[in-house]
Amino acid sequence: MVQKISSDGAPLHKSTTISVAVSGRNGHSMISEYDQKKGSSRTELADLVIVKYKCESNGVPLKLTNGSTLPLVPGSSKEAEEGEGYNPFAHRVLEHPTTGIINSFLVLDLLGCCCVYIVFVAENLKQVVDTKAGVDWDLRFYMIMILPFLLLVNLVRNLKYLAPFSMVANIFIGCGMGITFYYIFDDLPPVSSQPQFSSWHQLPLFFGTAIFALEGIGVVMPLENNMKTPQHFIGCPSVLNIGMFFVVLLYTGVGFFGYLKYGALTEPSITLNLPRHLPLAQSVKIMIAVAIFLTYALQFYVPMEIIWKNTKHRFTSHPIAAEYAIRISLVCLTMAIAILIPNLGPFISLVGAVCLSFLGMIFPAFIELVTYWERPGLGRMNWRLWKNLFIIGFGILGFATGAYCSLLEIYETFGQVKHR
Repeated sequence: MVQKISSDGAPLHKSTTISVAVSGRNGHSMISEYDQKKGSSRTELADLVIVKYKCESNGVPLKLTNGSTLPLVPGSSKEAEEGEGYNPFAHRVLEHPTTGIINSFLVLDLLGCCCVYIVFVAENLKQVVDTKAGVDWDLRFYMIMILPFLLLVNLVRNLKYLAPFSMVANIFIGCGMGITFYYIFDDLPPVSSQPQFSSWHQLPLFFGTAIFALEGIGVVMPLENNMKTPQHFIGCPSVLNIGMFFVVLLYTGVGFFGYLKYGALTEPSITLNLPRHLPLAQSVKIMIAVAIFLTYALQFYVPMEIIWKNTKHRFTSHPIAAEYAIRISLVCLTMAIAILIPNLGPFISLVGAVCLSFLGMIFPAFIELVTYWERPGLGRMNWRLWKNLFIIGFGILGFATGAYCSLLEIYETFGQVKHR
């Protein structure tokens, strides 16, 4: 019997778990744990036990806790029993190919959203400045104009200093949306005035644009992990369901009433349809542009963290300078892509179709299948299997058609520019 002991050799009185190691019939070492509080025991194979530790940033365990979980330790139980030079913590980090794939899609998605943000901000600024100054400058000029400010904001490395930006952006977006609805509902035409269906050709573009609303997919799990009561995040009702209800309601309301108001003339961003010569409408465009500009830094933080985590071991001599160089390079990269593809509508659809169809539909369905395959199983008549296969198939179809139609429209836009 093994009793947990602290670093100074004294027993830990707060521990309520007693572990016993025995040898099973098949030669595998087994661990049986008895919980004095619950009055129950649990027996598992030693090479399948997940041990919970609280670790420093260098991966060295400090004490047993209910915090982060230690990944499964590779190797046979014989190595553990012999104990000859075997260190389980040397095998702590286990890489899996799916981790790299999902992280890559997250980086592509969030950097793609940053490119869309640049085009969005430039479009709104162009309408206001061109109207006030009586000029017609190229959209790319406005993108280059905001580049120094983007670089300055994205040199902030600590997330807590970006939190006030989020608060200001939320206030501006709330005020802007309220004024936008005021203009939309002013002299709103009847539903019969607009066609109830556009065209089959527009459906793939709609898929990419609609799924672009899932751009926050990368913060779902971190949000749950940092909640005081994570069990309230999912379920019915839950934080996720209630939050998504209002998000879907807002997107549906803006899309439905915006199209009912402006019809075929509806712009990729509804703020671009607001009157150009009215000060109140211009203030909306300025507020939304500033809000999206500030949101860029928050959206940029996650891909930068992923990239830096996987590259910082190459820059041990000057890590701070290297991180700043990577930040500047990534901001300039998103600016270059936005300058190359300044068409907001197809760009949004392309990012949604390529990245978010995988992150929002294909990968979650596949992970659920793998997780539930043996226990609790696929359900009656394999309903869980058919459900996820349908979601995966729908995601692949949306990805293929949405990406094709978006690229085709971007190509046609370049052709029109050349003919000019």
